Amino acid sequence: MTRPRPSTRAKSSIGPKSAPDNVGEQRIYHLTHIRNLAGILSSGGLLADASEAWAARPAVDISSAPNREKRRNTLIDGTENTTVAHFVPFFLSPNATIWDNILTNTGDPRLSSDAPSAENFDFVILVSTVKKVVEAQSGPGEAALGIVAVTDGDAAGTLTRVGTTPETSERVLRRLRAATDAAALLEAELLVEETFPFELVTIVAVANDKVRDVVRGILAESGHRPKVAVYPPWFHASETVTA
Repeated sequence: MTRPRPSTRAKSSIGPKSAPDNVGEQRIYHLTHIRNLAGILSSGGLLADASEAWAARPAVDISSAPNREKRRNTLIDGTENTTVAHFVPFFLSPNATIWDNILTNTGDPRLSSDAPSAENFDFVILVSTVKKVVEAQSGPGEAALGIVAVTDGDAAGTLTRVGTTPETSERVLRRLRAATDAAALLEAELLVEETFPFELVTIVAVANDKVRDVVRGILAESGHRPKVAVYPPWFHASETVTA
């Protein structure tokens, strides 16, 4: 079903000029299975679950069917007929709760049966920054990105607060970064409407050298080849990692 598209796209104010706290340098993280990487490159980027641009669904689906259904039926406040499933999700921490639940094989209704059964080195983490998102959304000419939202918890949660305008999303992000209790940051999400171009990915993080070589091979034919970095702490549970 074709849904209404926004006629104009808001220019975001979340970025390096948002002094004194430079939220533009906040990293964002998208977890995927290594078997999905070739499809992402073929599509030109990450696609939202509800996107009509899918040629083939991911080879390995990390999300459970009930979780996908919930996100497809949860409207985003402040938007017109737009659900969580119309957005590409990102974590705001490399040790987000749902990722930690995969690493510890902890039961989580949001996860498919394929996720906990996979090894940690089967996954890659695509990394970018809020600054990159802002530049793509607010650059000259037609904005490359649609709505960018920030949540203070699971985007489909009933009590989750969501910022969808430049002002409200900045407030949510600043509040999360300033909180003395980091728990909210482990649940929070940054959402990008419809698609996230692969060219905005700055780092592909992997668990070990062997996976790095495999990923470099997959990226060899790509027009955009971000740094492939081995960072084991991101692939082990309960590590204290700076976001």
